[in-house]
Amino acid sequence: IQIRETIRAHIQKERQLYSQGIKVLSLFFIDEVAKYRQYDEDNNPVDGEYVQIFKEQYQLVLNEVLDLNLENDPYFDYLKTIEIDRTHNGYFSIDKNKRLHNPKIDSRSEEKQVSNDTDAYDLILKDKERLLSFEEPTRFIFSHSALREGWDNPNVFVICTLKHSDNVISRRQEVGRGMRLAVNKNGERMDANHFQGALGEIHKLNNLTVVTNESYKEFVSNLQSEILNTIQNRPTQATPE
Repeated sequence: IQIRETIRAHIQKERQLYSQGIKVLSLFFIDEVAKYRQYDEDNNPVDGEYVQIFKEQYQLVLNEVLDLNLENDPYFDYLKTIEIDRTHNGYFSIDKNKRLHNPKIDSRSEEKQVSNDTDAYDLILKDKERLLSFEEPTRFIFSHSALREGWDNPNVFVICTLKHSDNVISRRQEVGRGMRLAVNKNGERMDANHFQGALGEIHKLNNLTVVTNESYKEFVSNLQSEILNTIQNRPTQATPE
């Protein structure tokens, strides 16, 4: 259900922003690398449980959306050109045998910051411009260690927490991965300068959706209360003083 709702939220946001030249990314925090990718006896990569679910649910949601296309909308043409197998990607640690491993289980690897797939690693961690172009089909990113590696991208609009934890610090960091001001395909920041001070438009565009389970309710409530307490003493009206 979480994977399906993440795809729906992604496409809803993407449809809204496509005409503005803003690439939408979604980030999955997963609990086990093996649920994204495994290897057979010949060391060939095999789709894990989450990838199988993602591909199934993506096709279902895509069919729903395309059935609504009653007009010649460039966004729907864009959707049709994207292959399911190429629109998701992941980056994880590997062991000395070049197999993906869960860094939580084996932290002794000398190569734990290196991805099994160099292209995926370079794309997600280094080449932000390519990742934010519409020519690059990757839109959904699966990660086990995005927090530890300090990865961030300004265009993460949807976060899905398949890695459940009650750790408040980790949750704050997860939310922080999506709390960025987006950029368009020309590298222009979607801030006050772009909207010429129209704060309502900034807030409407730079909106993060978090797809999670019920345990998140208390965290969200406490976080919002803390923010309100922090800013309650700020002046709401400019005076000479």
